[in-house]
Amino acid sequence: MRFPKRWVVAALAAVLLGAVVVLLVRAPVPAVSGPSTAALTGPESAPHTHVMTAPSGAPVPVGGLSATAGGYSFVVTGMSPFTFHIQGPDGNPVTRFQLVHEKPLHLIVVRKDLSGYQHVHPTMAPDGTWTVALSLPAPGPYRAFADFTTGTGTAVVLGAELPAVAGAAAAPSTVDNAFPVTHEGTLTVGVAEPLLFRIGSKDPLQPYLGAYGHLTMLRETDLAYLHIHPEPALVDGAAKFWVAAPSTGTFRLFLDYQVDGKVHTAQFTVTVR
Repeated sequence: MRFPKRWVVAALAAVLLGAVVVLLVRAPVPAVSGPSTAALTGPESAPHTHVMTAPSGAPVPVGGLSATAGGYSFVVTGMSPFTFHIQGPDGNPVTRFQLVHEKPLHLIVVRKDLSGYQHVHPTMAPDGTWTVALSLPAPGPYRAFADFTTGTGTAVVLGAELPAVAGAAAAPSTVDNAFPVTHEGTLTVGVAEPLLFRIGSKDPLQPYLGAYGHLTMLRETDLAYLHIHPEPALVDGAAKFWVAAPSTGTFRLFLDYQVDGKVHTAQFTVTVR
């Protein structure tokens, strides 16, 4: 039996559409950044991490282990003041960045023993050179994490080793433990679990850079980096983060938060078994 040509075309289209549907259903679903499947390209109000997401059940990716990733490089050009640029895949300094939580680039600096934590926001010149004042006293070394999203929407975290600077003043760590901060929850490898942070202040927690807190998570052995944002609304006065541990081991958590117009940082050490 011969079928009209338009029937054959319609049948072939249906088969191809079915194949596309199967591929979409079987595509990896991000499962590390929160209770939903929001990825870094989604709304900044959704809880998420500043590293690429992973398929469900796959190892949780981390950032900052290399100065080069995805064709981008963290190029340090000076130490006093601290200057650098982000080299793009074309070999030129990147000059277009998306604003993520009100800033085009977040710079985290910490000593290898996890002390001297600093979360700063450098300024960029038209040629792509970033500048910020940093104090890195001995002993070192330190690692700097450049956390940014390119103008094309690519989220990148790069890490560069920095030497101590002889004669530098004490590092102005932003960890002040100004208020008692408690946290509830247990971390599990590869599974997004809720962590709630409560601030022991008579004044309420305020948004800082577009969120009720910013959580930096560093692995003790190699300083593997995760930067996590909470749910857009407080939960009974607490900031609620969804965190998937990338591995077993000891991690240092740094929570940046704002109360009464002032930014504070609390730190915690947790062990994932």
